[in-house]
Amino acid sequence: MNAPFPLTRHDAVLLDLDGTIVDSRAGIIGSLHDSLRDLGHEPDPKVDLTWVVGPPLHDLVARVLEHYGDDRAEEAVRLYRYHYERQGMHRSAVFAGMDTVIETVAQSGARLFLATSKPVHLARAILDLRGLTRYFTALYGAQPDDSGAEKPELIACLLHEQGVPAARAVMVGDRRFDISGAHANHVRALGALWGYGGEEELTEAGADALVNDPGELLGAIRTQLAAAHMHPAAE
Repeated sequence: MNAPFPLTRHDAVLLDLDGTIVDSRAGIIGSLHDSLRDLGHEPDPKVDLTWVVGPPLHDLVARVLEHYGDDRAEEAVRLYRYHYERQGMHRSAVFAGMDTVIETVAQSGARLFLATSKPVHLARAILDLRGLTRYFTALYGAQPDDSGAEKPELIACLLHEQGVPAARAVMVGDRRFDISGAHANHVRALGALWGYGGEEELTEAGADALVNDPGELLGAIRTQLAAAHMHPAAE
């Protein structure tokens, strides 16, 4: 049997936050519901809002408001932030097994990075609450006004600033934005099926492999990095 591909300081693992590290659905949807009530709407229980976990905030808020015939997106974003920072972000439990993955990758010597569309100050606060910040080399996310949230540009910035070659990196995320953002930068991408995107979305996005649960993630990371070393994507 071949030995597992070893991770070294030359390798980089990029992790999404919502739906990959933490189960943030309840906090995000609860904060959206609170902001809708503040605007005078009663949240419609028939509307499935699982899709809101992942896209940049301004985009998703505008789409949610369309259902209520409301165009006050800026006000809704302000209200959402108020509720999320006070209550919502505290309802983000770490998916079972992800703390072990994070600790193991960090101890292997590989560099671990966060790549999230969430404002980086909120992402840091969530990781701080769970005692995970110390394992990351750096955190990348949106600015406080939600600018810079698009994954292709965010990952490109990360690779450039940290001097990470695409052939020594792998992205892990649960939404199509994670997959397309990685591939735009010639980085292999793993689809996390325990998150919110689902198999169909991740397959259509072209994920290099799908992972059923965090217990399988370390092996999948090693496999993708080994493949990237042998067959780097053409840039």
